[in-house]
Amino acid sequence: MKILFAVAIGGAIGALARFQLSQLFMRFISGDFIYNILVINILGCFLMGISYEFMNLRLNIDVEWRAFFMVGVLGAFTTFSAFALDIFILAERGNFLSASVYILSSVIFSILGLLLGIYIMRTTLS
Repeated sequence: MKILFAVAIGGAIGALARFQLSQLFMRFISGDFIYNILVINILGCFLMGISYEFMNLRLNIDVEWRAFFMVGVLGAFTTFSAFALDIFILAERGNFLSASVYILSSVIFSILGLLLGIYIMRTTLS
């Protein structure tokens, strides 16, 4: 139960951070949401890399704190960071085929899922 609470609190913080950063970015740098998302994804991946190395390999951090920051905060900030970490772990373990299949299937099937959802809603609601 403690770990669920840690993830939930971290998720709230990550979601708020993403929202605030995107608002600031759109207001002061660019109104184009694509650049906004790109910057958040890159920043989230950078922070995931730092967190992974620091928490898992350098220090003996409790699982609740890892879940709070890596799953909660960064997971809500950008799910792309979790995806990037999964790819890294697969590649680091020498599972290059699995990493490649994961990359391609994630991108292709995520877009297809989006298109299917849009199609179903457009045909149902119109």
